[in-house]
This record gives sequence, C-alpha cells and structure tokens, in this order.
Amino acid sequence: MEEAGFRLAARHSMDMSDAAIIETHFGYSERALPCARDPLTCEYLDLVYWGHDNSMVFSGILWAIIAGVLLSWAFGRKIFASRRSDELLAQDGEKAMGEPHRGEGRIKRTVASFVSSELLPDAPRSIFGRTTRFQVAILAILVAYLTIASFAGLIYNHWIVAVPDMEGVYTIRSTLGPWSNRVGVLAYALTPLSIMLASRESILSLLTGVPYQSFNFLHRWLGYIIVVQGVLHTIGWIVIETRLYAPQPAAALQLVTERYMIWGIVATLLLLLLFVLSLPFVIRRTGYEFFRKAHYVLAMVYIGACYAHWDKLSCFMYPSLIIWFLDRVLRLIRSALVHHQFVSEGSLGFKAIDAAMTYFPDSDNGDVVRLDFNHSQDPWKIGQHFYLCFTKCSIWQSHPFTPLSLPVVRNGLVKHSYILRAKSGETKKLAALASAQLAENAGATTPLILSGSYGESIAEHLTQDVNVLCVAGGTGITYVLPVLLWLVSQPVSENRKIQLVWAIRKNSDTAWVQQELEALHQASQIHGVNVQIFVTREKSQTSSASHVEEDSKAVLEESVVDISSAGNSLLEPHGTGVSGENSNARPDLKVLVPSFVQSTIRGRTTVFGSGPGAMISDLRSAVAKCNSGQSVWRGDSRFDVGLVCDNRLE
Repeated sequence: MEEAGFRLAARHSMDMSDAAIIETHFGYSERALPCARDPLTCEYLDLVYWGHDNSMVFSGILWAIIAGVLLSWAFGRKIFASRRSDELLAQDGEKAMGEPHRGEGRIKRTVASFVSSELLPDAPRSIFGRTTRFQVAILAILVAYLTIASFAGLIYNHWIVAVPDMEGVYTIRSTLGPWSNRVGVLAYALTPLSIMLASRESILSLLTGVPYQSFNFLHRWLGYIIVVQGVLHTIGWIVIETRLYAPQPAAALQLVTERYMIWGIVATLLLLLLFVLSLPFVIRRTGYEFFRKAHYVLAMVYIGACYAHWDKLSCFMYPSLIIWFLDRVLRLIRSALVHHQFVSEGSLGFKAIDAAMTYFPDSDNGDVVRLDFNHSQDPWKIGQHFYLCFTKCSIWQSHPFTPLSLPVVRNGLVKHSYILRAKSGETKKLAALASAQLAENAGATTPLILSGSYGESIAEHLTQDVNVLCVAGGTGITYVLPVLLWLVSQPVSENRKIQLVWAIRKNSDTAWVQQELEALHQASQIHGVNVQIFVTREKSQTSSASHVEEDSKAVLEESVVDISSAGNSLLEPHGTGVSGENSNARPDLKVLVPSFVQSTIRGRTTVFGSGPGAMISDLRSAVAKCNSGQSVWRGDSRFDVGLVCDNRLE
C-alpha cells in the first residue's frame, strides 16, 4: 500500500525527502518532522497523529481487558472448581451426602445466586430477543467502553486553511477526520473478536467452559457495532472529501481515484450487505443455509477489502483469517477422526455411518424421525451435541443434534440416538426418505457423517446433594433425558429429589422415547424419579393427580401424565394418556419450579431446560425468583438454584 502512504503524505503536505526526522506511528503512515507547513496545518497534523496513537492505545487496552478476563476466568475455573460427583462418591457417605463444608465456596454460591436472581431473566425482547440480562450487561459494558474510546483523547476544533496558489479558496480541517479514523481503527480491532465469537472450535469455550452457541448473541450485536463504526467512518470521510476539502470538485474526484479509498467503500458495502442478509425476515425469505454460506464468503471478502483499504492495520486482519481458517480445519479433523474406521479386510478409511430410522408421522406439527446407530468412538460428555450431515439429502449441510442416549461404551461401541422434527429443508427430506423406504416394506436407514462432539458437560458436577429438575418441550427431551438416565445409574441418594416435566402435543409423542421412559419408570421407585408429562393439544379420557403441592391449583387443573405412579400402559406409542378438563394443558413453570425447590429436603437445585423460546423465557424468570443470595449466605443452600439451558427450539 505504498500508494496510499504517498497520497496521504501529499494530503498532509509532507515532503519525506527533505525531512530531518521520520517519525513512525504503528498502524499509520510515517510523519516528516519538522512540519514544513503553516501553523494551522501543523496543529491539525499533530491532532491526526496524536489521535491515531491514542486509537491504538485504546485498542490495546480493549484486548488487554479481554485477555485478562478470559485468563482470570480460566484460572478461576481451576482454582474454584466444584467437586465432581465421582470424587464425592469416593469419600465417606456422611461427608458425600451432607452439606458442603462450612464456609467452603459460600461466597461463590452467594454471588452466583445473587447474579442469577438479577441477571438471569430475559432482557427486553422487543430489542434483544430472547436473551438474558447478563448477556445484555456484557454488551452494555462493551458499548460503554467503545463510546468512551471513540471520543477520548481528541481536541475538538476546526482549522480554516488557505489552498496554496488559489486565492480565496479555503480547506476546512476539523476533528471529524481524526474521529473518523478512531472509529475505523476500533472497527478493525473488533474484527478478530467477532470471528472468535462465531467459531465452533472456540478458544473462548476452551477457556471459560461456556458453550460456543452461547456467544451467538454477542457475535450478532458486535457485528451491528462494527457496521455502525464502518458506516460512520465512511460517511465522515465522504463529508470531508466532498464538502470540507477544497477545491471542489477536484478534491471529491480524488476520492474515487485513490485505490485505498475505493477499497474502503467496497468494505463498507460488504459490511452493509452482511447486515442486510442477517436480518431475521431476510433469513426467512432466503433460507438459513444461504445466509450461513453467504455470511462465510462475504466475511472473508470483507476482511480482504479491509486489508486492501489499510494494510497497516493488518495486525487485526491476519488473526481474523487465522481464527477462521483454524476453525474450518479443526472441524474437518473432528469428522475425520470420528469416521476413520476399519472399512474392509483390516484396511482403514473414511466410512459413513448407517443409521436406522424410526418414522412417526404427524401431519399437524411435522413428522418426527428417530435415528439409532452404534459407532466405534470415545464416549462424549452428557449435554454435548454432534453435527449430522445426511449424505442422501445434501453433503453441503449439517445440523446440530443432541444424542438422547447415554455415552457408554459397550463392546467397543457407543450407541447414538437422536430425535428430530421435520420442519423444512434437510429434516423434511429425511422424513420423506424414511416414509418412502417404509412404504417399500424395507427397513429405513440412511448414511450420515458425524462431526463433534461439541459443548460442555452438564452433569459432571451433579453431586449427591444436588436436586435435579428437568423441563423439556417436544423434542427438547433429548437434552434432559441423558441427565436423568445418568442419575438413575448412580447410587441412590435418599435426600435428592429428581423430577421431569415434559410438555408434548399428543399422547402418542411418548413413543419417541418409549424405551428411555420405561427405564425411568423402572427406576422411579428406587430413585424417586417423578415424571410428569403435560399433553397440550388433545383431550384424553381420564385424569390423575400430580406430585405438585396442593397450593399449586393452577397446575393441578392442567393435563398431566404422571408415569411415576401409573402403569406401563402410559408408555405405549398410542396408549391413552391422562389429561384433565383443560385440553390445552401447559406446565405453569412459575408454579412448578418454586414448588419443586420448596419441597426439597436439602442442597441446591439445578434446573435443566430445553424447548421452545417461550418455555425457556418462563423458566429463566422462575429460576431467578427462586434464587436468594441472602438466604444462601445464611446457610440455606436450597435458594441456590442453577439453570442449564439448551435453548433449542422445537
């Protein structure tokens, strides 16, 4: 970009060949000293370079804060980690099943309870959608810092300078130039962070333990911030070039002749295109897969345009490309490792997996398909998910699914079971494939490619004194079932309370997980597992009581199937379930969650949730109201209620 530096030097009226001192500025062009122009121009140039140096300082401070927070978080996870359940089981029974040691972790639990009570509920949905106040609080801190950094360290003034050899013609130089440069530098500095927040192979997850999909909100809003910064930077320099600089139109025409200026406009247009294509109504019209692939391509072209516009800030562009490239490479490596199997006669190769399909037709809400297969691999952690590519439908798309089976190795194989609802796209094609194969009286199978596992374990810190409430809606049952199956495989804890609340549309939907529900039913008497199934869109013929407290009258009027006190007939695919007079029975989480917490004997409660967005929002509010930092500090751990959500819409 020597051309850019040469033209910038000319615009700044600097003759580098006659300079006594060449002053270097990281991320900007060199400056010739002493200043050979008039005092007003020299004063303006002082502000330009001083402002840019401060821009780099503010960018460095931003990244130092980010690095410090991440490293402190990672360090805290190791130092203040909760004791694992298998560690407690190795201790004496009384210590394992009793309350934690007096004072141990009380500050941590108190702070966690207080933060949950205040920041767990949804922020204003009309602006931020369904996200927690905690995420919005992080965004607000970032916006506050960027706002301060955009204006701090600048002298706000303007200088009217006569154009040489043109009598009566004046150029107006102002702080608009250094300010436009400032927001442009900050946009560059945020680009690597934006890529990190969108990465599936996330270093952020590695350090914090937070699943990569939890960063989607910050990635989206950070993108909005970069759009605003890029547009303001471009508008600022267009105003300078077309209105403030003289003479006109010569100064304006120079804008479209300088290559780095052209690339700057191209980068802004690409940024605007990325923004438009990410709008929800545009995604609905064009399809998510088009959005995803277009986003990848346009983002990389945008980074290239930014480099062509101002390569002196390549310190931000190279990391962005490297992070993006490593993310893609690691994804391929994961798939290769999972599928590198013995294919024939002892030879190794890449082999797709044949999965058996069970088809559940549902013309009203979308057909449901269950996939089952065994595969030779290391077991994953409970709560993690895989990306599945259905090769008979398309090799260019993959979708995330959580296995409902326990990750247990038997005879060198691990069983995978998945449930998916066919809405549109690949899942609809898969349901049609299963239906067609079954119509031919053949076993329904399909080849698929796995990539994973992704996410963090959600059950490894469930000690024997932790009560568990699982709430699921529809196919969200796949997220919470492994937790329940794992709990009933552990030694019995008399003080622990376990409950499942599952909302389904029809009684026959229990057939999706018939085997797993039967296993829970068999364990219900031993482990005290309370399973309640709410049928939301059809009437049944009988009714039964629930295990909710008597003061929860609103819940008792709902349609409930309680398999912990009913017979195996409730588990039949088309058996008559139990419902009340209300044909639209939905679990009232604002009553169910507090009732569960209040009925526990001792210990904290962890709530696992997966289902439609409205259910997750209600669950967040209910859990937040159950938390009380003051009560936890006084020693009542029942008011320390945690929430782990999949946020997977049905």
